[in-house]
Amino acid sequence: MKISLLSISIALVLATACKSAPNSTPVFHRSPDTALAALPFSEAVEANGFLFVAGQIGVTPGTLDVVKGGMAAEAKQTMENVRAVLERHGCTFEDVVKATVFLADMQDWPAFNELYRTYFPKHFPARSALGANGLARGAKVELEVIAVLPTTER
Repeated sequence: MKISLLSISIALVLATACKSAPNSTPVFHRSPDTALAALPFSEAVEANGFLFVAGQIGVTPGTLDVVKGGMAAEAKQTMENVRAVLERHGCTFEDVVKATVFLADMQDWPAFNELYRTYFPKHFPARSALGANGLARGAKVELEVIAVLPTTER
C-alpha cells in the first residue's frame, strides 16, 4: 500500500510539473522584414521559457545585402540584427545564455571578440566559436543565440 501511494504521489508531481512547463508548445516567429520573411526559416522560436534566435548575419535591414566596410562593419550589423530580434520578443543581450559564432576566417576572432564584449557588459553567455566555410550571402560572421524569456516580474 505504501508503494502504491508513493507511486501515485510521484505520478501526480510529475504530471503537474509537465503540465506547468512554460510555453511547452513551441511558438514560431517569422521575420516582419519582408526580405527575410521569404526565406524558409523562423527568425526565432519560443519554447519552454527560452527564445531560440536563428543565425543572423550583417545584412542591412529590409534587404538581403551584407553591409559594406569589412569585418568590423559586418560584425556590428550582425550584433544589431541579433539585438533587433531579441527586442521584438521582449529580450535583451542580458537574457542571452548561449551564443554560437560562425566565422568565415578564424583570423577575425580577436576583432569580433573586441566588438562582442561591448554587447555583454555584465556577463558573458556560454559560447562556441567556429570557422565555417561558405556562410550565407558571403558573410564573414553569423551569430545565433538562445535567451531566457523574461518573466512578468521583470
